[in-house]
Amino acid sequence: MDEKNPHEHKRRVRYKGTHPRHFNEKYKELDPERYADTVEKIRQKGNTPAGMHISIMVSEILDFLEIQPGQQGLDATLGYGGHTLAMLQKLNHTGHLYGLDVDPIESVKTRKRLAEKGFGPEDVTVRLTNFANIDQVAAEVGAFDFVLADLGVSSMQIDDPARGFSFKNDGPLDLRLDPEHGISAAERLRTTERGELVGMLEENSDEPYAEEIAAEVFRRRAAGIPIETTKDLYHVVEAALSFLPPKEQKMAVKKSCQRTFQALRIDINHEFEVLYQFLEKLPGVLKPGGRVAILTFHSGEDRLVKKSFKQLQREGIYSEVARDVIRPSAEECRSNSRATSTKMRWAIKA
Repeated sequence: MDEKNPHEHKRRVRYKGTHPRHFNEKYKELDPERYADTVEKIRQKGNTPAGMHISIMVSEILDFLEIQPGQQGLDATLGYGGHTLAMLQKLNHTGHLYGLDVDPIESVKTRKRLAEKGFGPEDVTVRLTNFANIDQVAAEVGAFDFVLADLGVSSMQIDDPARGFSFKNDGPLDLRLDPEHGISAAERLRTTERGELVGMLEENSDEPYAEEIAAEVFRRRAAGIPIETTKDLYHVVEAALSFLPPKEQKMAVKKSCQRTFQALRIDINHEFEVLYQFLEKLPGVLKPGGRVAILTFHSGEDRLVKKSFKQLQREGIYSEVARDVIRPSAEECRSNSRATSTKMRWAIKA
């Protein structure tokens, strides 16, 4: 077959058994356009297909933003591009949308995905930059009528074992949103002080067994036992919680693993510092009457957003802010289990 033929058949990845278990073997899930029926069956069960991200609270976001033709908007956290696509459809090839992301791997895929949906460079511009740099973007292109920030990690990042965001599959303990910069979570665990690790677990994820987990990390460090993979860290938490009654251990280990991975991810990506900068610069990039919606996924993020919005409303910078947090519907949570922890807050520039 001609090497230049884009439709050249490629043999799918082989797997053992009747169903693929590993990320790279799930060829139907990883090709949703071709295997739409399979993907829909997975979604009907409340699961997210491998390599995909199901955008959360799309209708609530669109209802609040009230996007009008000709407006200029910003998706500060591009990700898979689901929210971006919905906003572009509202603009309907008028105005312009800018999308920011630090992930050099996924942002390329998302740009291609949007182009295949009919939205090219004349509709959307993707910038490989942190959303803390919104002031630099606005200085170049002008202020925005609406801004969205979805602070969650995208499902395709979580599901890919090579990124190290989850303990469900073994992979390198990385956890960087931008794998080309900074240090990995494994390196962080090799160099952090014990008290610093305890504080990280407590402050970033309210981990109740922070002392025990830190003690096990340092026991292994002293014994020369490496913590280099996601399963290595899972076993650290498992050993640290071995004193719990057997009936409680399985669920406790799972929850503490989720919190430990979250705490490390927040730390190595400087997520709180970045969010603080974003919130501080946000009013300066909004036009008068401009609207912003922010989705958060844990209490630390929500506290920062709530505090910033209310303080800036008292100063007269925002004319209105959400009085109460907005949550996804019960129906959405049933169809997408990853939506359950989501909170939405909004503000309107005076």
